[in-house]
Amino acid sequence: MPSRRKRLPAAQYIDGILVSDRVKLAQAITVIESELASDLDLAEEILDAVLPHTGNSRRVGITGTPGAGKSTFIDVLGLHLIHNRAERVAVLSIDPSSPISGGSILGDKTRMERLSAEERAFIRPSPSRGHLGGVARRTRETMLLCEAAGYENILVETVGVGQSETAVRSMTDFFLLLMIPRAGDELQGMKRGIIEMIDAIAINKADGDNVDAARRSQHEYQNALHLFPLAADGWNPLVMTCSALNQQGVAEIWDVVLQHRAQQESNGYFKTRRSAQSLDWMRDIVTAEIDNLVAEHLPSLAEAVKEGKLTPFHAARLLVSRSLLAAKP
Repeated sequence: MPSRRKRLPAAQYIDGILVSDRVKLAQAITVIESELASDLDLAEEILDAVLPHTGNSRRVGITGTPGAGKSTFIDVLGLHLIHNRAERVAVLSIDPSSPISGGSILGDKTRMERLSAEERAFIRPSPSRGHLGGVARRTRETMLLCEAAGYENILVETVGVGQSETAVRSMTDFFLLLMIPRAGDELQGMKRGIIEMIDAIAINKADGDNVDAARRSQHEYQNALHLFPLAADGWNPLVMTCSALNQQGVAEIWDVVLQHRAQQESNGYFKTRRSAQSLDWMRDIVTAEIDNLVAEHLPSLAEAVKEGKLTPFHAARLLVSRSLLAAKP
């Protein structure tokens, strides 16, 4: 088992975060992401201290098909927020993990070269380490640290595989699906589940010979969205086109994010969505804690079930009771 790395007192991380010290912020995130039992108390102390300073950012999830240009889009969007709106932006970009080292494969700082050079930008590439949902295990906690550090905009870029849409939707205020122009096959590949979750679709790479195809895709998606009932929050998802390469249409997409925020605050659904995010966060933590508790007892009971010595029902009850006993102080 790896030994605990040298850590600073909690106050140094907390003070650094609250004055937007990017080095201390990055170090605190490392503590939060740590799987060492020795770091749990320190992580909890940091989170408890910064919590009153969180909740004021715009949380935007960005997902999309491979090759849709998510990193280029975020690079341009981040520069727009910094230079045209004088705001700060934190990008939590979740890389696929190496099956050998567990580390990030793609290295998003190399894919967002211009944004990573900005003083008012913070980019944190984190390996997903196989975590379901295409997001890192501590993405929610990392988001809170970035908010406490004063970043008005938090962009969460997902791996875009499997259950990533559901996971990112549960922790963000606005969910953007990035697509590329195709002629006629969009509707066949459209998943009902993701369409019910998105707040907007952006057809990227609408430039050069792709302009007409992008417009056709926009029209087809917009028609498809009309087939779905109006969401409970009263928001009608929009379909837009853009070219991140040519820096066209990106600012207009952000205007939609702002319109959505204003609409959600006016009808009360913004508060409802944030409350739901907190509950989802709690459930994820509970699930993780249960997984840790049962890990010790599961192998022997599973073997007993395979050998026919225990019924699955009896083994499950034993697993829960032993885990609860182990959890008692």
